[in-house]
Amino acid sequence: MCPLSPPDFQDELIRRRLEKLSKLRDEGVNPYPYRFCRTHLSRQIREDFQRLESSGQQVAIAGRVMSIRQHGKAGFAHLQDPAGRIQIYVRQDTLGEAFAIFKLLDIGDFLGVVGKVFRTKTDEITVAASQIELLCKAIRQLPIVKEKDEEGKKTIYDQFSGKEQRYRQRYIDLIVNPEVKELFQCRFRIISTIRRLLDEQGFLEVETPVLQSTYGGAYARPFRTNHHALDISLYLKISPELYLKRLVIGGMEKVYEISKNFRNEGIDRTHYPEFTMLEVYQAYADYNDMMELTEEIFERTACEICGRTQIQYQGGEIDLSRPWRRLRMVDALKQYADIDVETMSDEQLLSLLRARHLEVKGEPARGLIINALFEGLVEEKLIQPTFIIGHPRETTPLCKSDRENPIYIERFEPFVAGCEFGNAYSELNDPLLQRELLEQQAQSRQIDDEIPPVDNDFLRAIEYGMPPTGGLGLGIDRLVMLLTNQTSIRDVILFPQMRPES
Repeated sequence: MCPLSPPDFQDELIRRRLEKLSKLRDEGVNPYPYRFCRTHLSRQIREDFQRLESSGQQVAIAGRVMSIRQHGKAGFAHLQDPAGRIQIYVRQDTLGEAFAIFKLLDIGDFLGVVGKVFRTKTDEITVAASQIELLCKAIRQLPIVKEKDEEGKKTIYDQFSGKEQRYRQRYIDLIVNPEVKELFQCRFRIISTIRRLLDEQGFLEVETPVLQSTYGGAYARPFRTNHHALDISLYLKISPELYLKRLVIGGMEKVYEISKNFRNEGIDRTHYPEFTMLEVYQAYADYNDMMELTEEIFERTACEICGRTQIQYQGGEIDLSRPWRRLRMVDALKQYADIDVETMSDEQLLSLLRARHLEVKGEPARGLIINALFEGLVEEKLIQPTFIIGHPRETTPLCKSDRENPIYIERFEPFVAGCEFGNAYSELNDPLLQRELLEQQAQSRQIDDEIPPVDNDFLRAIEYGMPPTGGLGLGIDRLVMLLTNQTSIRDVILFPQMRPES
């Protein structure tokens, strides 16, 4: 055995497979060939079975061995390919010397099979192998689920169901839990649907820097790194917003980006430090146009994944069809928390905040207290789709004031199933006011490390003039959670970050 082999290669099951590998090589079999010409997937064979059987046409299939039943000089196995599983039947008198390969197979190996299709006595569509080729010998044993009846009780063995293990070894999770692969197929169909919708409406997909010398566009603690050649500090982007606005300034009037953002924050059911965000910017639009676009995105993706706009989520039905309800933040506090913040003084609001064991980072400005009360007392109660509008102006320096009441801003957040899915503005394009607000905000960085620094290049850009613009950001991971009925963001991320294994 190679002296560099991992210590667990001494495991008995692995040792047996290594012995089979050695025996295959001794018999002149290459256990890791270069290619195999597959003509059909399992689904194609099932759908076209009658024609294939009547014509006697041979098919070539390939996949991972998921079960083996050997019966002397014959045997059965199931191969799993991207379209499902299909049974194969092998006989020694048909395969000749190649039958030795079948005798040395293990669950998890990859096998190529050529043969004609037929139905067994149990009515299972099967490929009768006239040729087989080992395509990859697996060294480790898959945790294949087995069921056994013991005194009338069904006992399940080797179930790969531990959350942490599934996150760490997603490759096994995808093999043995078919529903997981279906979930991630849904994820990428959702992203494709969003791209198609925006492309149809004349938006251009763009890319903005992941490494930025000045981060901004959101409240978040960044990840920091160092560029060796330039000898400067750089930050992983927390938001593409300020770069996308630069593009609008440059004349690219309808742009979007679907990208990874990175925020050095904690992990919970809906938050993760590396997440996927859609951001859209449209010149000559406002936040009302972004509401319509949001409704269209949710409707289109729901129909693509669920076949309808009425979806099931955690035991309840949610109707994503438009129009969604519009509700001012202060009215939501009245309706769901029985608090009329508009009649309360700053001191009363602060006392209420403390009494409810809520807090505000930095200076407890009136608008930030109202926002904290809303987040702590109302958000989880917003089950049916709702646009929360009328945010206090202190919540962001990047948004225009409400055209009817300037103590609020033209911002909305979409809520579904008690969760916030995004953020949108009528974007501020007054360069003098924008500079004043960003510089004023930056004065609080010493007491709130999530406040970004002033991006002077962005301020210079906006001084060249930015047209009226509507902007929208939507969390892709949360949308996938909703449409696939998942409760944890890590269930919809292929490779979530974990602490190193001990």
